[in-house]
Amino acid sequence: MAAQKGASSTPTSLQNAALETSRDQSSYSVRETATATISGRKSMEGRVIRGSKAPEIQVCEHKNWLLHLHYIRKDFETCKTLIKEVLTETDDMCDYAFYILGLILRQEGNIQGSLEAFQSATKLNQNDPLAIKQVARSLFLLGKHKAALEVYTDVLAVSPHDWEVVHNQGVCYIHLKEYEKAIDAFRTALKMSPQTITYMQLGRAHLKMGSAENAVEVFKKAVKHNPEDPELLSTLGLLYLQTNSTEKAFECLGSALTYDPGNGKAILAAGAMMQQHGDFDVALSKYKVAACNTPESPQLWNNIGMCYYGKKKYVAAICCLKRATYLAPFEWKILYNLGLVHLTVHQYPPVF
Repeated sequence: MAAQKGASSTPTSLQNAALETSRDQSSYSVRETATATISGRKSMEGRVIRGSKAPEIQVCEHKNWLLHLHYIRKDFETCKTLIKEVLTETDDMCDYAFYILGLILRQEGNIQGSLEAFQSATKLNQNDPLAIKQVARSLFLLGKHKAALEVYTDVLAVSPHDWEVVHNQGVCYIHLKEYEKAIDAFRTALKMSPQTITYMQLGRAHLKMGSAENAVEVFKKAVKHNPEDPELLSTLGLLYLQTNSTEKAFECLGSALTYDPGNGKAILAAGAMMQQHGDFDVALSKYKVAACNTPESPQLWNNIGMCYYGKKKYVAAICCLKRATYLAPFEWKILYNLGLVHLTVHQYPPVF
């Protein structure tokens, strides 16, 4: 019986070992199949990703270069058509398109439309100082100087070291007749960056306050900063004339004509000085040069007429003075000179 039990136990244990082996093999084959299936799916997914086209992402700036190109070429009609297409594609989400549209509308004379376009640009990009400055500029051109000042203050919060913003604040103060604040703003702008236009406006503010001497000092500093600027030299020469500094005035005007022989302001001033000394022929030669550059200057034709009056050529004087009155019909000095010439030739009705 024991032998039978031993004999029977041996095949049972072998059968159990065989069953366990088969189970291990079957489980291994299942795991292998599952692993192969998963790896196959991954490889298939990898092939699908590599083979398919990437989705297109709508970028609102992808045509900015083309807008800029048409704008600098002054092809405004094409540019406006392209702006409409860009705004339609981006659902009015392209701030640069609104910015260019505002610049175009301003050049076309539509200041209100440009203001609305710039405001749309600032709504999309509130930290863009260029767009905010253009909003203030449009407000300034519309005569809303206080509103422009407020916008310029907002720009300084974004760009605190922008001399142009402080300069424009000073210009707004001049239009509001707050000359002290304008002078402070211009001085602050000059500390940031000494610019010729800021010197000009600072001198203008001093003249508005009736201080010609301070204006002379400002322009002297400007000439030291930029000694070859004919506009600064001619303006300083005119200020010297107002303060009766004839020699300094003639020196500045001569320097201005050296750098720019066709500068109308310098030629007119130099001719007026010669005219005051009775040298009418030399003054007329100067005025002829100025007439080629500024033929529509009423002051120029007034001086030419008075030169002919000094030479006792009354018909020519009347013709020149009538042209001056046509260009500036409400300038009382020109009307006074014309009446004087009519009285000289005994033509009394035209005087009245």
